[in-house]
Amino acid sequence: MRLDELLEELQARIDAARGTRDRVHSLLEAVVSVGRELDLPQVLRRIVEAAALLVDAQYAALGVIGPDGRRLSQFLTVGLTPEEVAAIGPLPAGHGLLGELIRNPEPLRLSDLGSHPSSYGFPAHHPPMRTFLGVPIRVRDEVFGNLYLTDKRGGHDFDAEDESVISTLSVAAGVAIDNARLYEGAQRQQRWLKAGAEITNSLFSGIPRLEVLELIARRAQEITRAQLADVCVPMHDTGDLVVELALGGHGEKRRGLVVPVDGTLSGAALVAGKPVTTSALAGDERYAAGPRRFDGLGPAVAVPLDSEGGSARGVLLLARAEGEAVFTEGELDPLHAFAGQAALALELAERRRDAEQLALLEDRDRIARDLHDLAIQRLFATGMTLQSAARLVEHAGAAERVTRAVGDLDETIKIIRSTIFGLRVREEDAGPSLRARVARAVGEAGTALGFPPRLSMEGLLDTDVPAQVADHVVAALTELLSNAARHAHATRVEVALQAAGDEVVLTVTDNGRGIPEAGRRSGLTNLAERADRVDGTMEIRTPDGGGSQVVWRAPLSGGA
Repeated sequence: MRLDELLEELQARIDAARGTRDRVHSLLEAVVSVGRELDLPQVLRRIVEAAALLVDAQYAALGVIGPDGRRLSQFLTVGLTPEEVAAIGPLPAGHGLLGELIRNPEPLRLSDLGSHPSSYGFPAHHPPMRTFLGVPIRVRDEVFGNLYLTDKRGGHDFDAEDESVISTLSVAAGVAIDNARLYEGAQRQQRWLKAGAEITNSLFSGIPRLEVLELIARRAQEITRAQLADVCVPMHDTGDLVVELALGGHGEKRRGLVVPVDGTLSGAALVAGKPVTTSALAGDERYAAGPRRFDGLGPAVAVPLDSEGGSARGVLLLARAEGEAVFTEGELDPLHAFAGQAALALELAERRRDAEQLALLEDRDRIARDLHDLAIQRLFATGMTLQSAARLVEHAGAAERVTRAVGDLDETIKIIRSTIFGLRVREEDAGPSLRARVARAVGEAGTALGFPPRLSMEGLLDTDVPAQVADHVVAALTELLSNAARHAHATRVEVALQAAGDEVVLTVTDNGRGIPEAGRRSGLTNLAERADRVDGTMEIRTPDGGGSQVVWRAPLSGGA
């Protein structure tokens, strides 16, 4: 009998040794599996899956501690179906028992987690859980996050050996996370450098400013894995911000939106002159001002586009989906440097545009001078010659034709003089010039529309159109372009302004969805009333290819 007892004891020890051996092998396999990955999200996923497998836990989670050191910024789960996760609602932020490991980063084992003083129950639709094992994960001297394991299969409690195994895994996990972060940082730095070189090459190739801006936003969105990328620029007349460029997440609806500086993440970055972050953009009460446009978005950062020592030319806003990782300091530094380079690129683009504008003005001056010194003088001399010759013509019909030709030459001289005046009008002198005011209004509308409208002007607009009528023309044009940007959803807008005979005619045509009969028509009513005040008319047409066409007319003798 004593021999049987010894044999049974020996068999039990052999079984225990085999179990330990198998567990050590499983632990080594888990360490190798975790250390093999270099993509940080995959590393985190493998860690939590390996932890659940090693201690035979039904549920496991890994909580990543946010930059503030008090809350969880990311929460990965194993054992819950997507439907269960959706039913539970928002992911844990680090309160209650989960926050206990944040405050006291030491291993914690419980036979009944509901009995712990920090536990205050589960949210609705959360599966019941009893046993608990929590172990912190350290990366160098920093607590990166915590492993949470619940409900050991078979109804057993987690024991000291389980704690030892998970603690060992957490050490290997810290090394793997550190390696993945270093690799990710090196890869990200390489992508930033490549993006900077691409933007510089684009500038040298002379592409338009808006295309440079889109390239900047798109590369930043790709490198940071952001779901949304918006570029807001200051509005000089109101001090607010306007969304000039919007990528991702129904960007066409955000483009052209006017947002205030106070109470918005972009405004905070513009005022502070440095990056401003939030862990939950959609739910952050500090940045709830302006139009509602951030549903379903989580971590976000706003970076001012300012070169060193200069004022901000805009703000780049990047936002990730809800539940994804927050923007870390390691991401903000290269992002801020990239934003400075982008601001310098925009400044260079503006300087190039100014140089092109100066060259254009100089060319216009040359053309105007040539028209005045050559064309007008020759036409004037020809007219005087015809006037003298008319006295010698005895045939009444021929004399009438010569006189009519002299009148046509005088009208041509007036048109050329008006053209010369238009060519010599500079932007700073654009106040009294109808041509310049219309050109400015059309140019500014390009931001809200997302593309530049086509513009054509004919006739003596700056000499024959009275100032009162010109004011109404500009106001009507601004209203029509605003309506097209907000309601038409067009990809092409054409503006034609003509002063012919005794009236000025403004025509705005788009290829959008047209003007609905039952829609709001307050803007069109205002246009009609404005036409009535100058004894004019307004007509709405539907072009053959669809869209809408509004023709606004006013007599050149109209009053205010």
